Amino acid sequence: MPAVALGSQNSADRSRPNIIFILADDLGYGDLGCYGQKRLQTPHIDRLAAEGLKFSQAYSGSTVCAPSRCVLMTGKHLGHATVRGNKRPELGLAPGEETVASLLRKSGYRTAMFGKWGLGGPGTGSTPNRRGFDEFYGYFDQLHAHNFYPEHLWDNENEVFLTQNWFSGRKQYAPDLTTDKTVEFLKRKHDKPFLLFVTYTMPHANNELGHATGDGMEVPPGSKYLKESWPAPERGFAAMMERLDGYVGRIAATLRETGLESNTVLFFTSDNGPHREGGHDPDFFQSRGPLRGIKRDLYEGGIRVPFIARWPGHIGPDRTTEAVVMFQDVLPTFAELAGVKAPASDGRSFASLFRGGSLPAPKYLYWEFHEAGFSQAVRIGNWKGVRRDVGKPVELYDLASDLSESVDVASSHPDVVKRIEEVMRSARAENPNFPIVRGGSSNTPI
Repeated sequence: MPAVALGSQNSADRSRPNIIFILADDLGYGDLGCYGQKRLQTPHIDRLAAEGLKFSQAYSGSTVCAPSRCVLMTGKHLGHATVRGNKRPELGLAPGEETVASLLRKSGYRTAMFGKWGLGGPGTGSTPNRRGFDEFYGYFDQLHAHNFYPEHLWDNENEVFLTQNWFSGRKQYAPDLTTDKTVEFLKRKHDKPFLLFVTYTMPHANNELGHATGDGMEVPPGSKYLKESWPAPERGFAAMMERLDGYVGRIAATLRETGLESNTVLFFTSDNGPHREGGHDPDFFQSRGPLRGIKRDLYEGGIRVPFIARWPGHIGPDRTTEAVVMFQDVLPTFAELAGVKAPASDGRSFASLFRGGSLPAPKYLYWEFHEAGFSQAVRIGNWKGVRRDVGKPVELYDLASDLSESVDVASSHPDVVKRIEEVMRSARAENPNFPIVRGGSSNTPI
């Protein structure tokens, strides 16, 4: 009888798949080869797409980090989310608020997150261990996560000091440690299914380093891209992308080696669009692809993201779907995969797509943003409305014929504008931490 692989899962629970969700940070719609990138190579992520399902119309929860992760964790869009923007000090989730991790843990899943949390640290009651995760390793705080060679990280709620990084040592690269933790977790013998979030900080910039040196793309030496004649921040960005792709390849290889691959749904996506930080120019690699806007915009480039799902034997290879999905759909989808009833949310399960089924268009998609004014965006069918501040007119774009949102057709379709304005009014509930402020706000960009 063959030996059981280290990471294998007991047959009694094989009807419920393991779920791995890999989240990049500030990776654009056009940054991957499978989404049209020409100058950078991402073979391991491209292989996931070739072996699974690629989404062409997937949206993040927000155009910046914390609210996007809030939508992802809770299934509530930005009109109902607890956290609707990046703030200092960082906000946590509401007391008792259900997350996808707490939901699946109650149903018998082992839950873990390695990487960046960004939804509350010590003293907030909103650390990962208090929000449904059995295990956590990484950064609580977004500002802390800017530093790729931190002096400490968190192991659950215990500080772990990285002494090799003290006094500018720069020996322990946090994304390497995140991947090591992930591989160690996968190599265990699992007696029940697991939910694992791997939330990398790449290719986010170290903004503080960028302000000081003009190059905030913090990455170890050794990449072939560091020998290019490009500007230093672009060499660093490319090296980050190469390293991120290698991490994904290592995780996928570990699934194969441990026998977990056939019963594991593996997702890959990004928390928002590409950044212009740390000296990096998102146009250098055409990181937004054919889209308008970047991080902090509610145009497509700020919120439309790559999204890939692979599940051998369940999701057919080399498929692309135009179904419209958003981060709020993750919680009900994972609930369906786990065979549990999802709580009421703003999302709906897209698991039918894995079986080759269809997914009706959502009634609408809604976003709001609280930096440099109060902006909103709504998508209804192929119509996309954007209002860039209080009192500004709604811009209207037909995404079917104008993906780059270059022609405002609001004056020709007043009936559509009226429908979008009604959603902008009705889709949101007031949130005292994120009041509507014209032309600026107290929220600090992170």
